[in-house]
Amino acid sequence: MRKAFITGISGQDGSYLAEYLLAEGYAVHGMVRQNSSGLYGWATHVEANLIEKGQLTLHVGDLLDYGSLDRLVRSIQPDEIYNLAAQSHVGHSFGLAGYTATTTGLGALNLLEVIRNSNQAIRFYQAGSSEMFGNSATQTQDESTPFNPQSPYAAAKVYAHQSVLQYRNSYGIHASNGILFNHESPRRSPEFVTRKVTKAVAEIIAGSRSNLTLGNLSSSRDWGYAPEYVAAMHMMLQRDEPDDIVVATGNTHTVEELCQVAFGLVGLEWRDYVLSD
Repeated sequence: MRKAFITGISGQDGSYLAEYLLAEGYAVHGMVRQNSSGLYGWATHVEANLIEKGQLTLHVGDLLDYGSLDRLVRSIQPDEIYNLAAQSHVGHSFGLAGYTATTTGLGALNLLEVIRNSNQAIRFYQAGSSEMFGNSATQTQDESTPFNPQSPYAAAKVYAHQSVLQYRNSYGIHASNGILFNHESPRRSPEFVTRKVTKAVAEIIAGSRSNLTLGNLSSSRDWGYAPEYVAAMHMMLQRDEPDDIVVATGNTHTVEELCQVAFGLVGLEWRDYVLSD
C-alpha cells in the first residue's frame, strides 16, 4: 500500500485530496497544527469515520518546525508528499507579510530539506498559484509566462516554486509545481467570493439577510472545481519526470456572471440584491 503525507489536510484541497487518495488505495497521513480549530476544518463526521477505519492518520506538526517535519517523514516513510499548507488568503497576506513568507515560502523549503536528508525517492508536490503571474503582460498564462507577483502571498509562492526547481535540478528529487488557478467547492472558505455569493443567496432565501455587497463586479476569474484539481495533483506525481504544470479551465467569468447564475438558480434577479462598493 502506497503512503501519502498531506500538509494542509484540513483545508478544501487537503480534504478532497485525502478522499481521492483513499479511493486510490493509499494509506493517507495528514498534518494539522495544534491550534487549528478543533484540529479539523472539513466534514468532521467523514473524517472521524476514516480515522476509525484506520484509513486516515492525523499528526500534529508545523511547517516551521523542521524537527517535527523530519520526525514525521522518517516515521511515516511516505511515497508522496503533497504540500498544501499555507497562509492562503491574498488580502490577509499584506497584514501578515512575515507569517505568510515563512509558512508559504520557507515551509516548502523545510519539506524539501527533509526529503533531501531522509529519502530522496519521495515524490513531492508543491501547491502553486495563478497569483504568481500577477499583472501579467499577456491575456492568458501558461508554463512559460514570467511571474510578476503583486502580493506577499504571491511572492512567497514564487519562492516556494523556485525552491522546488533548485532541489529538482540539484538533487534529482521528483518534485513538481502545480500552478493552480481558482478552484471552488462547498468546502471553500467563506472569505472567498464564490462562497460569499452562495452563502448570501442561502441567507436571503432563508430571510436572514436582505442584500450582498461586493467589490468590482467586472473582475474576472478562471474558476474550476476543486475535486478535479486534486486529481491533477496526483497525476503530476505519477509522471515519469517531474514538471511544472498549470491547471485551469481556460475560461474566465466575471463576478457579475457568478451572481447572475447563483441567484438565477433560486429564481431571483441578482440586481435586486447585490450592491457594488
